[in-house]
Amino acid sequence: MGAVPSSIQALVERFDASVLDEAQRNARLRLWCGEQRWDVVVADGTARIEPSKRVRADATLSADAASWKRIADDVRGGMAAFGAGRLRMRQNLHLGVGFLAATSANRGAGRLRFGRAAGGRGEMSYLEAGSGRPVLLLHGLGATKASMLPTVAALADGFRPIAIDLPGFGDSDKPVGATYGPRFFARSVVALMDSLGIDRADVIGNSMGGRVALELGLLAPERVRRLVLLCPSLAWRHEPRWAPYLRLVRPELGLLQPMSRPLAEAVVRRLVPGGRDGWVAAGVDEFLRSYVTRRGRAAFYAAARSIVLEDPKGRTGFWTRLPALRPPALFVWGLHDTLVPLAFQRHVAETLPAASHTVLDCGHVPQLECPRETHRAVMTFLEARAIRARRPRIAA
Repeated sequence: MGAVPSSIQALVERFDASVLDEAQRNARLRLWCGEQRWDVVVADGTARIEPSKRVRADATLSADAASWKRIADDVRGGMAAFGAGRLRMRQNLHLGVGFLAATSANRGAGRLRFGRAAGGRGEMSYLEAGSGRPVLLLHGLGATKASMLPTVAALADGFRPIAIDLPGFGDSDKPVGATYGPRFFARSVVALMDSLGIDRADVIGNSMGGRVALELGLLAPERVRRLVLLCPSLAWRHEPRWAPYLRLVRPELGLLQPMSRPLAEAVVRRLVPGGRDGWVAAGVDEFLRSYVTRRGRAAFYAAARSIVLEDPKGRTGFWTRLPALRPPALFVWGLHDTLVPLAFQRHVAETLPAASHTVLDCGHVPQLECPRETHRAVMTFLEARAIRARRPRIAA
């Protein structure tokens, strides 16, 4: 195996378990440096290095020697290296990012930290950084709080970004029989805010998380300062012809469906473009961590079903209720988004004439696909004193 690189040794020596939650405090992480590897065993609040064993690690981190040195020297730890693709994390981002947080040289109040708190029907997992005005970050369908890591990093200097695993996803509890619809999620977020002592917050949501953010603004506008909707899921203008058949399929079948990880992984990576590389591969790992569990599958099916079958019209329909949205809102649209087409922008502008809009040259996940442009628009909106309607623009 050779000698442990001084950079990795330095990281382990400054390990601080106080920023971790209970799920991260007993684990085996495999660290690769080029072709060599070592295991870091976390137990009882401490970490130690030992020769890599022929057992499955809970998470894997890999980089070359120069990158490990930069990680050890960087006061913020390895998040910059991860974002730039110099550090790869697989299997469990919750553990991997926790290790980076626990070994960071940053000991200030705004360092990256993890926690769990009551969120209605169970506990919810979250990570946060910074110490300013709270900003809640809500992920999309099948994703986890890890998909919001670039936004956490972008906002941490001036705000207190808090990325949440919604119930049923990631490391949050997955209650059986929950509706996993927008109202359920929004009420869970309010309960989490109460647990964390947060009276009001800005809310940023991507995809399904954007729909939850809108619901939060409709149900509890007094708890929301401003809303940023990144390619938000919206109700169909007209119900799909096959919707009645989908109503016959119960999400509880996920509790009975046999599903091994190798089978699920083979299918998902074949269906998702780039499913073996970079952020996409890490996102697939996060999806699989929940999907291979019975409760995770049931939650995923229920949430997907709720998105597709949401009533667009009628007294309680989405488009009927949307004009009542009170918090100022910024909608960020992806020019190449195939899940929430840009055509929805016109319908939102007609329904919410005071809302702001930005169109970016990206797909469905702006914070990962074009982070610089996305976070520039987000920061400008969150820091603005007055909100006025803006004509859509395309960022280069």
